[in-house]
Amino acid sequence: MNRTVAPVLLIGLTACAGTEHRPENPFLAGLAPLCGKSYTGAITENSPEQSSDPFVGKALIIHVRDCEPDVVRIPLHVGDDRSRTWVLSEQPGGLQLKHDHRHNDGTADTLTMYGGTANVFSATRAEFPADAESIALFKSEGRLPSIDNTWSLTHIPGEALTYRLQRPNRVFEIRFDLSRTVPEPPPAWGQ
Repeated sequence: MNRTVAPVLLIGLTACAGTEHRPENPFLAGLAPLCGKSYTGAITENSPEQSSDPFVGKALIIHVRDCEPDVVRIPLHVGDDRSRTWVLSEQPGGLQLKHDHRHNDGTADTLTMYGGTANVFSATRAEFPADAESIALFKSEGRLPSIDNTWSLTHIPGEALTYRLQRPNRVFEIRFDLSRTVPEPPPAWGQ
């Protein structure tokens, strides 16, 4: 190879490699130290309390698992119910949250993979307004109050991970204590 061409070729290859590398998502990167660990949570806000609320009086445990550079799956156990998994994924221009709901045989629930995309977020906080796909699902399932859902996650490293659902006339929040781990629960349904 001609010595004058080699440096130019090397610079060109380096520039191409740089365009292929995606920067690590700051919110997902912040969750990386939690990977493989489980934590208990408690309801910190529930207004108005629902008479048939499946969360009240139940042990609440998250297990941060399946951590990849652009996807993190966090099963949420509500007592013996292992049907819920939060799926956080990096998307072009944003961070997406989807709620994967499964039956105990692993099949998808009718009301599953709803959520939204945070277009503006930080390393510690993201808000996810319901996306068009979720709104269509809520309408088709007769869940009209849910079309205005906004979910948020707030991560205070070493202290707490807070999950919040908010819409007109409804606020629900669980705070998970990150200061101490608990034994790993059984796998979520479908995993």
